[in-house]
Amino acid sequence: MAKRFQMLLNILKEQNKVYIQPHNIPDPDAIASSFALGMLLERFGIPSKIIYGDRIEKANSKRMVDMFNIKLESIEEGFFINKEDFIIFIDAQRGNSNLTDLQVKRVGVIDHHSNMSKAKYEFEDIRTEMGACSSMVAGYYQEMGVEPSLEAATAMVYGIMTDTDNLTRYNNNADAEMFYWLYKYADFTMIKNLRMNEIGKEDIYAYAKALQNIEIYGNIGFIHIEDCNDSLLGTISDMVYTIEGVAIVVSYAKREDGIKFSIRSGLKEVRANDLVRYILNNQGVGGGHEEMAGGFIRKSEMHFLENKELNTYVRYRVLSYLEKENSL
Repeated sequence: MAKRFQMLLNILKEQNKVYIQPHNIPDPDAIASSFALGMLLERFGIPSKIIYGDRIEKANSKRMVDMFNIKLESIEEGFFINKEDFIIFIDAQRGNSNLTDLQVKRVGVIDHHSNMSKAKYEFEDIRTEMGACSSMVAGYYQEMGVEPSLEAATAMVYGIMTDTDNLTRYNNNADAEMFYWLYKYADFTMIKNLRMNEIGKEDIYAYAKALQNIEIYGNIGFIHIEDCNDSLLGTISDMVYTIEGVAIVVSYAKREDGIKFSIRSGLKEVRANDLVRYILNNQGVGGGHEEMAGGFIRKSEMHFLENKELNTYVRYRVLSYLEKENSL
């Protein structure tokens, strides 16, 4: 089998401009894998630019950008890209609600989420069995015999740690293998620094509100928070997931633009990606992994809730799914 990264190089060698684009609100894994991929492309004479479509929310994501001096350009009004330029989507795909699609013709994808659309890519590396995109990019370094820089290795180690919950989420040896391969190149003093900056001071109030709004039914934790950003909603889900007796977490935030969902499951018979799609009930978009998933219903698609109370609706959908799966 041809080396995956070599296949990408063959496509890019005649390309004028190359862009690397993670999802709109990049988390540490998306930032690390974008950063490390750009550095690897540079080793083979291919310059690239990292672009993103919205904002950087999480405190540790901001710290990563500052610590490693990562250059990212926001896709704002006035941003221009030639339709013939090449974009590599990383930790995202066409069809993802959290991706600004610039509709260029030439596109590649590196992702570990389920295939979300029938989009055609010139280069496609989608591996749902992987816990982190950083593991996939680390594999490119390994297969090409390239030693990562201290910065790239450290960023990827931290990306793997955050997306796999310190190698406890997903049962895939490849993530552990890449983690320990990178270990000898990384600076763990820098990683400790990142772990000390995972929650912003402004997030404390949202945490307090979440603690007030937790409702636990059997082994299910429900959290409804008004106007909570994507990153914090996921972090709160992870926090509730650690409560004794909780095996499933359903977090959701009603915002001006719609409703965002974050799901966690520690039960093999309850797949988080299936559960979130069942909750959405053919509205909006949702997906992810068996243990961790997310979804979004746009405001324009919320008409089905006109005569229903949101909390009641969510609980009904979750409980009916579990009853269907005989998981209660």
